[in-house]
Amino acid sequence: MKNLLVAQSGGPSAAINATVAGVVERALISRKIQHIYGAVNGVKGVFAKNFIDLRQALSSPEKLQLLCNTPAAALGSCRLKLKGEDPQQFQELVSIFREFNIGYFVYIGGNDSMDTVAKLSQYIAQNHIDDIFVMGAPKTIDNDLKSTDHCPGYGSAAKYIAATFAELERDCHVYDIPAVTIVEVMGRNAGWLTAASALARLNGGRGPQLIYLCERPFDEEQFICDVKQQLQKSPAVLVAVSEGVKDASGLYLCEKQTHSGVDVFGHKQLSGTAKYLEHLVQREVGCKVRSIELSLMQRCASHIASQTDLQESKMLGVTAADCCLNGDSGKMAIVCRHSNAPYQVSYSSADIQGIANQEKKVPLEWISPEGSDITPELLEYMKPLIQGETYPKFENGVPVHLSLY
Repeated sequence: MKNLLVAQSGGPSAAINATVAGVVERALISRKIQHIYGAVNGVKGVFAKNFIDLRQALSSPEKLQLLCNTPAAALGSCRLKLKGEDPQQFQELVSIFREFNIGYFVYIGGNDSMDTVAKLSQYIAQNHIDDIFVMGAPKTIDNDLKSTDHCPGYGSAAKYIAATFAELERDCHVYDIPAVTIVEVMGRNAGWLTAASALARLNGGRGPQLIYLCERPFDEEQFICDVKQQLQKSPAVLVAVSEGVKDASGLYLCEKQTHSGVDVFGHKQLSGTAKYLEHLVQREVGCKVRSIELSLMQRCASHIASQTDLQESKMLGVTAADCCLNGDSGKMAIVCRHSNAPYQVSYSSADIQGIANQEKKVPLEWISPEGSDITPELLEYMKPLIQGETYPKFENGVPVHLSLY
């Protein structure tokens, strides 16, 4: 018998722990697995040998369910980039796997996490190691991983964004004086989250009148024209904008206001797009204007998580564990969509080499020709992902969350 190790990395979400629950549930009934370990703080925790006994920590169905409804990364996260050209790190990881008799490793995360899966599985294959199997399980609210129809965490974040814009729209329209509200939504190079603001219109609400995704160059003059046109129709204008919108030269709007640093993966740290546009509207239009940055709130809003999202996240954990146990390695569990109405999906896996360091952006044909809205096709794509409500356990008026370490 071998042991299984599961870890999480990258940005947290409302659904990432459901994937851990799926991995654990599958491992609990396998005769191939003795111990189920969880690494604290991703691959950093593997190097530190900081492991949790998940059989003990998740010893009942009630705890597994509580884990599913717990936001963020219950095992902790990290942003550690492995050096593909340096075999020493991979030798050390394999040595640790041998020490703890780990034959199966499931790594849950987004694009950078799948880079880790790709590099480690490639090292294992190149060195003819045939008793360690590495699988990726997707997680990213950005919804930008290739090969899978959508990513766990996106549906819940989209549901939060849709509800937030629906509430903001009601708030904005109570006064009769001209006012513009600009809401900045996460999304560096992919506008899936910002597009979710349009879901606020599903029940007859006006939602945001203007939506700008980062897939299209942002034209400041056209933006001001759009705002002025909308103000002629209504005294209140609600705008959704991706944090990563760029001008025609490729410069992030937020960089015009402040210097952006970079993270360990070399990604620019974005913030301030809505504030920049607030100043632009104040200068060019002169009406009341405010900017809102949803920031971290959209990532882990488990009180409004999508039931569909949590169910699929759990199934992807089951799928990743199954693939490992069946001898697959160097792959990622994926969702395959078959239809929207009725909504039907299945689960499979895809080669990690075609996923790592790639980005799935919103197709340009799903953005309106004028660049300030989305098309009905994109709305139909998103609608099934936000269906169903979950009911977290409450005590003393606030949610109860599970702590693993």
